[in-house]
Amino acid sequence: MSHLPPAPEALDLDLPWNNRFAGLGDAFYAPLHPTPLPAPYWVGTSASAARWAGLDTAYLNHPDVLQALTGNRLLAGSAPLASVYSGHQFGQWAGQLGDGRAILLGELHGLEVQLKGAGLTPFSRMGDGRAVLRSSIREFLASEAMHGLGVPTSRALCVTGSDALVRREEMETAAVVTRLAPSFIRFGHFEHFCHHGLPDELKTLADFVIDHHYPDCRSDVRWNGNPYVSLLAVVTERTAEMVAHWQAVGFCHGVMNTDNMSILGLTIDYGPFQFMDAYDPGHICNHSDTGGRYAFYKQPNVAYWNLFCLGQAMMPLIAEQEHAIAALETFKDIFPRAFVRRMAAKLGFSDVQEAHKPVIEGILKLLAADKVDFTIFWRRLSHWVRDEVSAADSVRDLFLDRAGFDAWLLSYSELLAHIPRALAADLMLKTNPKYVLRNHLGEQAIQAARQKDFSMVANLLKVLETPYDEHPEFDAWAGFPPDWASHISISCSS
Repeated sequence: MSHLPPAPEALDLDLPWNNRFAGLGDAFYAPLHPTPLPAPYWVGTSASAARWAGLDTAYLNHPDVLQALTGNRLLAGSAPLASVYSGHQFGQWAGQLGDGRAILLGELHGLEVQLKGAGLTPFSRMGDGRAVLRSSIREFLASEAMHGLGVPTSRALCVTGSDALVRREEMETAAVVTRLAPSFIRFGHFEHFCHHGLPDELKTLADFVIDHHYPDCRSDVRWNGNPYVSLLAVVTERTAEMVAHWQAVGFCHGVMNTDNMSILGLTIDYGPFQFMDAYDPGHICNHSDTGGRYAFYKQPNVAYWNLFCLGQAMMPLIAEQEHAIAALETFKDIFPRAFVRRMAAKLGFSDVQEAHKPVIEGILKLLAADKVDFTIFWRRLSHWVRDEVSAADSVRDLFLDRAGFDAWLLSYSELLAHIPRALAADLMLKTNPKYVLRNHLGEQAIQAARQKDFSMVANLLKVLETPYDEHPEFDAWAGFPPDWASHISISCSS
């Protein structure tokens, strides 16, 4: 690794580092040091994420920590490394991949700390190992926005920037995101060791995941007591629940490759993501996805396909194919139940009844037909249920098919009559956010940040951390997107 920089000066903050992943052995990673960036500066910090990681929030103002989280200094006790994995990208086997621009520092209080954009690794392939300000702000805000919505996700502690230039479609300035998660292990880690015929390493990886994240798999009496089938089953369940949550908040991931799928059922790797404005089941948020593989309505089926790739990779451990298939097939039951449960909650129903399902299907068809703004519709409906006055007009005005909406509203009102309306409204206002990270809001924050104005990043973070609150001073951010928003292009370089 002569192309990698020497170890920078270490900074001792007396942090309780645990380097469990580093203990897996040389086959799993390459040790290395981050590559420094000149004259770093803070772009955005999350005190909430710092508290989650058990860190003193004062660190997020410390100049030495700024240097360390940009990759210019080592944190004493950390063991920086880049992990190797493989995967399927856009449905095709891509071979060996790995952390091409992410460097794992180690664990703090059970959370892995990772620098994204901290320089070349042995797995960078044709990349430069850097991240740019644009994509880093998007990932920082999206991670914390998804956490605010209650969606399982990695989180972001901070973004640091530098005026060093990086080439993407054009020259942009560099940035580093500090990411947090209980683990960044992906489906692709399992695929890597299976594909390369390394059963011992595959078992070591599976045992590591079970022992540290899914210990109940050891005592699961199903599947003939095979803990690896149990692991596949619980990952299937968590993935199904996660994707159901995506669909319920209108979130498009954009690049659901197997190397971007978390073994813990977390949303990871925010690149060309989008929260939909107008509801369009066929929406493709990633302009690199020319075939529409990751269109919004396809996300559940893609997750199921990816789980099958994981199952294939685990077959040397599972052996009984029928057990693996049975574990994977649970997705077909778990996902639709999870989705209907979430959609019922958006309508104010705390439990799901058969009568709710046609009402859910009916409103989704109307929203799609008229391309109604997804977030605004659900929030206005929540206020109508709460206010019990003619505020129905504010919801009705969203539709071209007024007669269709009136018929639907009548059916919905009949179901509402069987539950306390105040309880329904309270559930809806806690389920249907007023704010999501719309593309145009992220773009405005990015443009300001390029001028060294980070106030919108900070204010967006404040709102997105509590997206169900009113925040009246930021009402404009809950309105309809401007016309130019539809022309924002996001791709795999985002």
